[in-house]
Amino acid sequence: PQIYWGVSDVTGDTLQLALAARDARQSVIVQAGVLFMAETTKLLAPKKKVLLPDGRAGSALAASITPEDVIALRGQYPGIPVVAYITSTAAVKAVSDICCTAANAAEIVDSLPGDRVIMLPDQHLARNTAKRTSKKIIAWGGTDEVHGGFTAVDIAGMRNSYPDVRIVTHPEASPEVIALADFSGDLTAMLDDLRSSRPARAVLLSETSMSDNAAVELPETEFMRGGGISANMKRVTLENILWALHTMTEEVTISPELAKPARAAVQRMLDTRKARV
Repeated sequence: PQIYWGVSDVTGDTLQLALAARDARQSVIVQAGVLFMAETTKLLAPKKKVLLPDGRAGSALAASITPEDVIALRGQYPGIPVVAYITSTAAVKAVSDICCTAANAAEIVDSLPGDRVIMLPDQHLARNTAKRTSKKIIAWGGTDEVHGGFTAVDIAGMRNSYPDVRIVTHPEASPEVIALADFSGDLTAMLDDLRSSRPARAVLLSETSMSDNAAVELPETEFMRGGGISANMKRVTLENILWALHTMTEEVTISPELAKPARAAVQRMLDTRKARV
């Protein structure tokens, strides 16, 4: 919360932050997130200096697949379009056809030719998207370290302890969890749901800091801390944000041979008219 409410100029998900950086008047961007987020920002704002306060801040989901894995999938399923979730490295984006977010995944899948797509790296997002499209989705087996860790048993326990609680989750959760939740959507949609529903009690099934941040805005809602902890997200602190600004170090760079195709994959998503961003 001290970063989210205290020093940030913009808050949002990966794509929202990248678009804000692209349009910002400043020439230096500090990405208070993890590496794939900073890379996405660099792709959309290539002339700006992008700083990641702790270069070790990664993502287990993004690390679950390599460019070589994508190339192997293409060999196994020739001619099938590859959709890379925004939570992927620049190198994986570079060997994919188009990107998607949690908000626009179904629209992106429907925009592609043929009756099959390869979707990576999050298996739960792929399974949940498959319920919203007639296309067959070939999924990679990655899972998010936080959203993918919740189970139907967890939900049942929350319902038993707090019968009036509103449970809000993310499309990176399993379909079994989503079926038992009151609402599922991307991080922006999750917060919008709580703003509109104003429940007396809520569980935000996401990284624990999201509950802490939401609690500041929604003091009338009692947040039952049901989220998980991302050690990677916790690497960014006020101290290393200040150090990055003081020294202009921890700059994120992407080689031109990777940046061009990776940027094209993101741009194809932005150019898909019916897809929400």
